[in-house]
Formats: sequence, structure tokens, C-alpha cells
Amino acid sequence: MASGPGSLLRHTAATLMCVSGVAQIAALWLRELTGTALVDGLWGTVYLAIGIGLFGHSRFSLFLGIVIPSAAIAALFYTVPQPEQIYALRIAIDVVVVLMCAIVVWETRHHPSV
Repeated sequence: MASGPGSLLRHTAATLMCVSGVAQIAALWLRELTGTALVDGLWGTVYLAIGIGLFGHSRFSLFLGIVIPSAAIAALFYTVPQPEQIYALRIAIDVVVVLMCAIVVWETRHHPSV
């Protein structure tokens, strides 16, 4: 397990991203297959890939952990002005992941490992 600055936050963000991605993919079996459902499944695949990348040491995955959930939040607010409860939970998880990744980026910039 990594022991650098922010490793616990990084692994927590990775776990949240993986769980969110798997939930979005699994939702394909629970709802009608429409264009929106397939786009959610695609977002889930991207989330899962980023979550797996966050378990590593790359800063690129940290930046993707900030940019992609932020884009997903913006897309949700643009397409669904009054989100349902499940979308509100997804937005809350995305905000937490973005904040965690931003904190880890800040820590690695200001406290580099030896």
C-alpha cells in the first residue's frame, strides 16, 4: 500500500469511483435501455477506469478524478435541472471525489515524497 502524502484520501477516492462506476454499469440491468441509460453505463465505464487508475501512483489519474466527475456534474445539471434522489447521491459522491483528489494533488505539490 502506498504511504505517500494523501494515500488514504487517494484510496478512498479510488474506492468511491469504482463503486460509483460499478453502480452505474449495474443500473443497466435495472432500468429500461434508453439512450440516457447507455450514456450512464458509458460514464460508469469511465469512472471504473479512473478508479482503477487512482489505486496507482499517477498524477494524471488524480487530474482525471477532478475533471471527469466535474464534467459529469455539469452534464447532469444541464440535462436534469431537478435531479432525483439517486442523481443527488451521485452528485454528492462526485463532489466528495473531486475534493479528495484536489486535496491529494495539493498535498503532493506542497509535500513531495522523499
